[in-house]
Amino acid sequence: MLEKSVIDGIANELYEAEQSRTMIPRLTARYPDMTVEDSYAVQNVWKERGLASGRQLVGRKIGLTSKVMQVATGITEPDYGIIFDDMVYENGSVIPHNTFSNVRIEVELAFVLGKPLEGPNCTIFDVLDATDFVIPALEILDSRIEMQGRTIVDTISDNAAMGGMVMGGTPVKIGDVDLRWISALLYRNETIEESGVAAAVLNHPAAGVYWLANKLAQHGTRLEAGEIILAGSFTRPMWVEKGDTVHADYGQLGSITCRFS
Repeated sequence: MLEKSVIDGIANELYEAEQSRTMIPRLTARYPDMTVEDSYAVQNVWKERGLASGRQLVGRKIGLTSKVMQVATGITEPDYGIIFDDMVYENGSVIPHNTFSNVRIEVELAFVLGKPLEGPNCTIFDVLDATDFVIPALEILDSRIEMQGRTIVDTISDNAAMGGMVMGGTPVKIGDVDLRWISALLYRNETIEESGVAAAVLNHPAAGVYWLANKLAQHGTRLEAGEIILAGSFTRPMWVEKGDTVHADYGQLGSITCRFS
């Protein structure tokens, strides 16, 4: 692994880039031997700095769980990141575009846990039992590392490109709907740009959640009751510019709308 001083230095660079809405040079170009475990160590230092500043951890995001996202990014395995309280927006929010860099939107489902989830042997049935409800969500992607040539090592270090999320629509209990067949239509300024079905996420959106519980066990932690888990996108990321209005129609689960000012 990289020396702790190097890991701390990278985390500080990313923290400053987040504050200044800038990007830093690609890590894998500067540290070609950097590993996935190094990148999670960077993310953890960045997380601890956020907690020390008063931010509250409210959940996790899972990324790169669908083939369409893996093709879009060139990265072939899932990753995860942290959701802080100030990253969560309500349905109908007007969001300052300059809060983020390289703004993109993904269509997802969020699992809100009623019980803790812990690996290493967590299964999809454990996820379904522990989930209080599922609700539509949009993820706002935000890159603090230059995007050209990124690998999963860069992405994980950058909190899996998590910038924010918008929750809305209709929360549903497990069993009230077939989660695999939840679909969504994604619009930008009244023009449909993307569509998808939730089964594109590892064949079932809950699959990413048990992957996450088992991955966290390797890092000595677990998912807690009350956490929000963004389960992964089932559309390609859609670029968003200042002034754009985003609308996602989830059919029977309602819709989410937000505008970037």
